[in-house]
Amino acid sequence: MKRLVFLMFGLLACTFSWSQIKVVYHLVDGIPQASRAIGNIRNHLAADPTTKIVVVAHGAGIDFLLDGANNANDQSFSSSVSDLVAKGVDFRVCNNTLTARNISPDKVLMEAKVVPAGVAEVARLQAREGYVYLRP
Repeated sequence: MKRLVFLMFGLLACTFSWSQIKVVYHLVDGIPQASRAIGNIRNHLAADPTTKIVVVAHGAGIDFLLDGANNANDQSFSSSVSDLVAKGVDFRVCNNTLTARNISPDKVLMEAKVVPAGVAEVARLQAREGYVYLRP
């Protein structure tokens, strides 16, 4: 009987751990893609505030996470990023891109974390942590 109870508890725990949706937004195409992604993420969280979202950027996708970056309406991305971080969104920037483009990590918004490789981070999140992949 005890084994049955432990088995049922284990299955129940697995059910709850899979109930939260986890999504990685992959950004590689610069400011226009970042603007779309910000809107998508806001809509996503409005529909399901419990979703865990990680944004991984590399290549031109990092541009919106650099100090002084503005959207097409000349509005700073910094406030949008801060607002989303306050809602639990994580932002990650590829160090390989920073190195290749000779950009100091100090130029990255303080809300974003620098990771060794953007593509490796996307793969890790999908394979090891069960994230769903989206590319706006």
